[in-house]
Amino acid sequence: MSDDSRPAPPAARTAAVIPAAGRGVRLGPGTPKALRPLGGTPLLIHAVRAMAASRTVALVVVVAPPDGAAEVRNLLDTHALPERTDFLVVPGGDTRQQSVRLGLDALPAHIDTVLVHDAARPLVPVETVDAVIAAVHAGAPAVVPALPLADTVKEVEPRDPARPDDPEPVVATPERARLRAVQTPQGFHRDALVHAHATVPVDGEGATDCAGMVERTGKPVVLVPGHEEAFKVTRPLDLVLAEAVLARRRANDGF
Repeated sequence: MSDDSRPAPPAARTAAVIPAAGRGVRLGPGTPKALRPLGGTPLLIHAVRAMAASRTVALVVVVAPPDGAAEVRNLLDTHALPERTDFLVVPGGDTRQQSVRLGLDALPAHIDTVLVHDAARPLVPVETVDAVIAAVHAGAPAVVPALPLADTVKEVEPRDPARPDDPEPVVATPERARLRAVQTPQGFHRDALVHAHATVPVDGEGATDCAGMVERTGKPVVLVPGHEEAFKVTRPLDLVLAEAVLARRRANDGF
């Protein structure tokens, strides 16, 4: 939880972009994933509050489904959000990469640090958000929160789509100690992220990792410790886990 007794930093120049235009098919049909309820409140609202909990974040830009911007604006209007933070809703594109670019285009000129956060990571602690911002302010062009892997990972030769029941042959076993599971928010110096979106081509469904785009431009990317509660709600079991975490927070912290 953030300490609201701390003074807000002067002339805050950090904004968060939350792409929320996806449908979230792995959670099943119906309401888009970002609007699914968690503890009675949409995932998106939890994610917006998580970004606004940092006193360094002056603006949160929500990138809505192209035909759902009005609905998302109404959603933000009907939920309590920190008054010190401004909020903006813009229509998104067909891919996450396009949606992030549209969110970047909507940022005021004075913003120089940008967070990109998954709407489906509703429970990221403010300490993680602040650690990412601090690393960007210390000079890193791109910063990613990440965790060591608990499981061994295998690289495989993907199966032929025409033969979905065939087993996949293992190609290699990467050294687990050198691998990390990446989370969000990812933080960037604005110029580095804008340059990446201007130069990295959109292939297929586009990039799902903004730090990977910056990496492809030759800029360094650094990691800060992630948090186990910043997991992504993708499947029904993830939602069950998120409900349990939220219930514990409310019981222990009045969250």
